[in-house]
Amino acid sequence: MIKIEKIEEMCKGNFISLKKLYFTENNKKRVWEIAELYDSVAILIFNVTKQAFVLVKQFRPAVYLKNSDGFTYELCAGICDKKLSLKEIAIEEIEEETGYKVDDIAEINTFYTSVGSAGAKQTLFYSEVEDKDKITKGGGIDDENIEVVELPISEMEDFMYGTSKVKTPGLLYAFEWWRNQAIDAMMENVENQI
Repeated sequence: MIKIEKIEEMCKGNFISLKKLYFTENNKKRVWEIAELYDSVAILIFNVTKQAFVLVKQFRPAVYLKNSDGFTYELCAGICDKKLSLKEIAIEEIEEETGYKVDDIAEINTFYTSVGSAGAKQTLFYSEVEDKDKITKGGGIDDENIEVVELPISEMEDFMYGTSKVKTPGLLYAFEWWRNQAIDAMMENVENQI
């Protein structure tokens, strides 16, 4: 049984609030430090024209402290800090970060990230685009420095299992989801031919 005794705010920033949670778990008093973050959306984007995934590459200071490089390959994503639906935020992020204009996207799943320290919720979406949907160069807004990267399907496997590029777990999960969808479609096609 879990009983929350109190929550103490340690410090509050623009995007993160650090808290100390005092609680009882199985009759034992415990204390845990928590980073409270905004929930977020992430979008796996597939360019049908180029048969390539549209990813973003950007500098992440926290990663830099771990590897002295700091650049990560990620899904297009954004925090949920606006009074919009998750789908509306995701569509807005696609245009801001990658320059593609989309009208609709499909929700894949919702999961929690950094569960040991933050427990932030992320909702994953999928969108297909064509070259004609590109209306700006992308790259983010304000002082964001985002590079749009196209990864051909033929390079997905090496990218997933290679160690030369820093990837996020959400990106790897999204690739596995996409690959399973492709396998299911092939199997259905085979069954329909029998």
